Amino acid sequence: MDPQGLSGGQSHFLALDPSKYTHYRQQLARARLQTHPGFQMKVVNLKQAILQAWKERWSDYQWAINIKRNFPKGATWDYLNLAEALMEQAMIGPSPNPLILSYLKYAISSQMVSYSSVLAAISKFDDFSRELCVKSLLEIMDMFCHRLSCHGKAEECIGLCRSLLGITVWLLQGCAFYCDRLRELGPVPSTEASLAACQERLHGLLSSTKNRALIHIARLEEQSFWSNVEQAVLKVSEGLSSVSNQTLKTKVEESLALVKSVPQMLTMPSEPAVNVSFPSVHAFVMLEGTMNLTGELQPLVEQLMMIKRMQHIPTPLFVLEVWKACFTGLIESPEGTEELKWTAFTFLKIPQVLLRLKKYPMRERGQDFMDDVNIAFEYLLKLTPLLDKADQRCNCDCLGMLLQECHKLVLLSESNTANLTAKRYRNSVTTEDREYAPKLKTAENANIQPNPGLILRAEPTVTNILKTVDADHSKSPEGLLGVLGHMLSGKSLDLLLAAAAATGKLKSFARKFIKLNEFPKHIAGEGSKSASVRALLFDISFLMLCHVVQTYGSEVILSDPSPSGETPFFETWLQTCMPEEGKILNPDHPCFRPEPGKVESLVTLLNNSSEMKLVQVKWHEICLNTPAAILEVLNAWENGVLSVEAVQRITDNIKGKVCSMAICAVAWLVAHVRMLGRDEREKPQTMIRHLVTPLYGENTLQFYTERVIIMSSIMEHMCADIFQQTGATVRPPVEGHEPIPYRNLLPTKEPIHAALSQQFQTVLRKGWVDSRALHLFESLLNMGGVFWFTNNLVKELLKETRQEWANRVAELLYSIFCLDTPQITLTLLGTILPNLLTDSAHWHSLADPPGKALAKLAVWCALSSYSSHHKGPLSARQRKRQREDIEDYNSLFPLDDTQPSKLMRLLSSNEDDPVALSSPGDRSMSTSLSASQLHTVNMREPLNRVLANLFLLISSILGSKMAGPHTQFVQSFIEECVECLEQGSRGSILQFMPFTMVSELVKLPALAKPNVVLAITDLSLPLGRRVAAKAISAL
Repeated sequence: MDPQGLSGGQSHFLALDPSKYTHYRQQLARARLQTHPGFQMKVVNLKQAILQAWKERWSDYQWAINIKRNFPKGATWDYLNLAEALMEQAMIGPSPNPLILSYLKYAISSQMVSYSSVLAAISKFDDFSRELCVKSLLEIMDMFCHRLSCHGKAEECIGLCRSLLGITVWLLQGCAFYCDRLRELGPVPSTEASLAACQERLHGLLSSTKNRALIHIARLEEQSFWSNVEQAVLKVSEGLSSVSNQTLKTKVEESLALVKSVPQMLTMPSEPAVNVSFPSVHAFVMLEGTMNLTGELQPLVEQLMMIKRMQHIPTPLFVLEVWKACFTGLIESPEGTEELKWTAFTFLKIPQVLLRLKKYPMRERGQDFMDDVNIAFEYLLKLTPLLDKADQRCNCDCLGMLLQECHKLVLLSESNTANLTAKRYRNSVTTEDREYAPKLKTAENANIQPNPGLILRAEPTVTNILKTVDADHSKSPEGLLGVLGHMLSGKSLDLLLAAAAATGKLKSFARKFIKLNEFPKHIAGEGSKSASVRALLFDISFLMLCHVVQTYGSEVILSDPSPSGETPFFETWLQTCMPEEGKILNPDHPCFRPEPGKVESLVTLLNNSSEMKLVQVKWHEICLNTPAAILEVLNAWENGVLSVEAVQRITDNIKGKVCSMAICAVAWLVAHVRMLGRDEREKPQTMIRHLVTPLYGENTLQFYTERVIIMSSIMEHMCADIFQQTGATVRPPVEGHEPIPYRNLLPTKEPIHAALSQQFQTVLRKGWVDSRALHLFESLLNMGGVFWFTNNLVKELLKETRQEWANRVAELLYSIFCLDTPQITLTLLGTILPNLLTDSAHWHSLADPPGKALAKLAVWCALSSYSSHHKGPLSARQRKRQREDIEDYNSLFPLDDTQPSKLMRLLSSNEDDPVALSSPGDRSMSTSLSASQLHTVNMREPLNRVLANLFLLISSILGSKMAGPHTQFVQSFIEECVECLEQGSRGSILQFMPFTMVSELVKLPALAKPNVVLAITDLSLPLGRRVAAKAISAL
């Protein structure tokens, strides 16, 4: 009888022909006859049982029959440490005991012992000098290491992970031992053979991604043990110098590299970008430059890094796209304030953004960030028409100035700066053939100073002005008045405000001028000169603050509370009386109805006096009383008590000295006109026109010309909407006077749905979003609401049937959705996607390529919202829009009729049942349990609830028996989540995925990969590691 012939494989005899199978049965029966009571083991000690079998020379299958018969049923052989006991007995002598080894091989082949217990037993053998024993152990590993798997419970799978980690250390120790021996004895063939044998098994084990993934889990499970691996790797590396065989040395180094790669298992190699333009970066920079100059630097940097990481954009192309957007913004911005804002954004803010990006770790860290910036500029130099047109618009060498700014911030080396400047100069030498080449200075533009130069000079001026305003001016305020008067001249104020906004000093600037506006409240026996200085300080500061609000939004002033605790006059007036876009005021509000006695005296003063008195006047009270006085005048005029001439005289008195009064009057008139019918608006609008028209007389106060220009601009912005409603104008058009930019963009006689679709198709054909399109999209978002806006744009995406265009639409939509990412994400993930996934009538629209593009868009929005969720308040642009939070996410559809409580349990707070949620050992794991619950994420946050709900829905789709485009969408969604995963990030959106979903996902071929399983499970949690180990072990 040949025992070896019966113990070679795992139930392989089932495949034998019938005659051989009968022979096998006869041998088995004969063996059973031999196991009469005299043969029965009288001991329960496993070691003694093995010795008895050896003494009596049992064959392997005889031993298996006897040992199974004489040990209690139900006890697992791993629990009894059978593999370790057999190994210990087999390795007693200088060479292994072949009979006991045959028992071990039989136990492995018949699955009496698990692979993990065998590996654990092998790793306990530490006498590498017994080369025959080591060789036998390596041969035992060869039996199963090429097909390691575990289909048992999660704890058994974690055991396999630990055993793999242990055997890795054992093989490394073996390599280190034989390297040391080679150093001592020289190149002995047998030692080299042993080293090669250990290296081959190590390489074979770790060349499998699956095995490396399991070792990675063990590394996180036993973090202290990983230091043993690092020490062993170090020891082998040191010993390699004594290996003379270069081929063997190279192979060992390759194996060590595989060991070192284990901690980087989650670093997913990204596909190199095939695009050369990236609409998302371009459009996002356009959005920030057009609408959010005052925004903080860090959120902008993080959002740009998010786009770069999600779309795998190489750093040079990424920086190039930022510069392209800046130059485009410079070229297309309307003249005036918008042009200055773009100039400040390009020359002051973006270099600071790049400076912060320099500190971020880049994935493709093959070269220094300065080299990346240099390459980006090299690419930019090739876009000659773009640079020429920017130079023509700004009347200067824009690129040259930008290079200097980057050099100052050490973003470019001196040599690279000089080289790039020289290249641009060489390109500029021959300009005949270029349409937009910068022309030589002519008599017309010789005296015009370029905006970039003015902006760069304005930046230090802002700091100086802040210091000047901070000083104590109570004794001699005349000096301060001179500084303020200079600020009002020409475009100085807009330059200073743009520079302050781009450098983050605008809030401080506004706070200082609010303090200055409070200063004239204090009156103490003043003369006429000090009274006029006080009036001017109040008026100029008031005008400047109104201009700041209209140019940069009221959030600049209202976002920070007053340090004194008492609300200043201007803040109160701004909140209750100043008209803004999207803000409706009540003209009958108590704030417009102060003390009747003071109103009456003000009306009398305005009607009877030839000019306003200044001494002992409380300007804050005058401004608060002006609306009520205007109401009295308007009523008197409408009732025939006052003539047109009298009204003209009153309005001249109002605007004659202090422009603030006129602004307060127009603010109330705008609120009043909004409440009137078309036929009733004539007289109030006539009064507005009177007030807007400057009054040029001899008795006006100092700086009147400068003040009245700002006053008229403020008033035009205030009343543009009410005049546009009736097709009227505030004043006759003046040649060279630019209209208010980005106002009234919506078509008057076209449905907004058509306007949205047409504008988006225009953007898609161009391939990028310009400033005008962004303002139009924002108007449509405000008018139609978040759901209408998002739903219609998603429909535009689902129309695309070509992959390249579908991806382009996704990139463009992502940047357009940055208009209000938090709200749009809630709507997209909480309403639109669930509707598409649950209604079979919509499934066809989720087919690739639009389905995959939508999955990509959804993941990008989810990640952007989630990453910025805990990083500060909403932007001013987002805060002024009406909130549309879904009131009660708990009432969202249940996944099926039989599980209405599952969704409720998932979305409810963790406080309800903390024990059930935090028990990783619970075998009947809830189908809704996710990592977010074990991390006690606040499920009352709308975004968290929407994400939890979406993943529960996805889990339900995967568990159902119906496949289709919606299943493909789910696969694309998870693939994109893995693609965008940030290395080592705990708390990504995947933490909301139920643990039970992992086993369903690996059934999809595209996701049945060890790296994917590692990426989608939270390995910081013991339960996450067990789920991952179980899923990978079964692959």
